[in-house]
Amino acid sequence: MRILAFDYGTKRIGIAVTDPLQIIASGLDTIHPKDIIDYLKKYLQAEEVELFVVGEPKQMDGSPSRSAPHIKGFISTLKKHFPKIPVEQIDERFTSKMASEVVAQSGLKKSARQDKARLDTISATIILQTYLQKKSLA
Repeated sequence: MRILAFDYGTKRIGIAVTDPLQIIASGLDTIHPKDIIDYLKKYLQAEEVELFVVGEPKQMDGSPSRSAPHIKGFISTLKKHFPKIPVEQIDERFTSKMASEVVAQSGLKKSARQDKARLDTISATIILQTYLQKKSLA
């Protein structure tokens, strides 16, 4: 069974997924928030998912960021529509910066490097990799 991770934003949600053995995290897609439930319903018809992981944005001092209420709303929506799939949060403080560095070092053309949807998908992948690493250490 797979794990899905989300980098939630009010304009775009980056999505990453594990392989069925939960070893490798890969970018899946970037979806507009209004389309996420329909997207997930279709995805879950084809794939088994055992867990949702949502990036938890925090300030440098560990306090909740301004986007925390939006994340709470997103998690509530996930739980309402998919009550059998648990949701875990993981600190995402440095994922956007890491995603930017990954893209900068990728050798992509400037227009591709500036694609914010790509950054959101990479951020979701980093969130998922972080979760997998913490899980393997536990």
